[in-house]
Amino acid sequence: MAKLAFCDYHNMVAILEKTEHNADFHQIVDFLEASHIRYALMVSPTVYVSHIRQFWSTARVETVDGETNIIAKVNGKQRTVSESSIRRHLKLNDEEGISTLPDNELFENLSLMGYNILPNQRFSFQKGQFSHQWKFLIHTIMQCLSPKSTGFNEFSSNIATAIVCLATNRVYNFSKMIFDGM
Repeated sequence: MAKLAFCDYHNMVAILEKTEHNADFHQIVDFLEASHIRYALMVSPTVYVSHIRQFWSTARVETVDGETNIIAKVNGKQRTVSESSIRRHLKLNDEEGISTLPDNELFENLSLMGYNILPNQRFSFQKGQFSHQWKFLIHTIMQCLSPKSTGFNEFSSNIATAIVCLATNRVYNFSKMIFDGM
């Protein structure tokens, strides 16, 4: 099994403000403000780096009653993180949400959103092929909720699926994506 590790370059907080300088993005900001992921994007708890480092230095994976958990110690207390605890604490209410879409449905919806699907399309996508508004939405989700294992302009099929679900008013299982990314 891979060593569990702390990554400090993601899980940022979204600043969803409408100003005269970002008028092109007001519609996306309104959309995110009304979205079921609003709280997860904007919650800003106090988290101490020392606690994060303690957590990841002692973290181990266990499966109990069919649920996978990450168990670690922080200041001598055992802490458990699971998909359901992420769902509960980020108020995502996405247990019945979609985790994947069939390839043809994913590609069809991305095409409707202006993405140019290439023959032999890989499951890595480029933000640059979208309008500025879609790029902003993708960037916000990547910065706030994903493990971002791809390049700056690149995003993976799980982010593509999340964007399609948001655009088509379906619930995506962000809790699973976050937990799996840990």
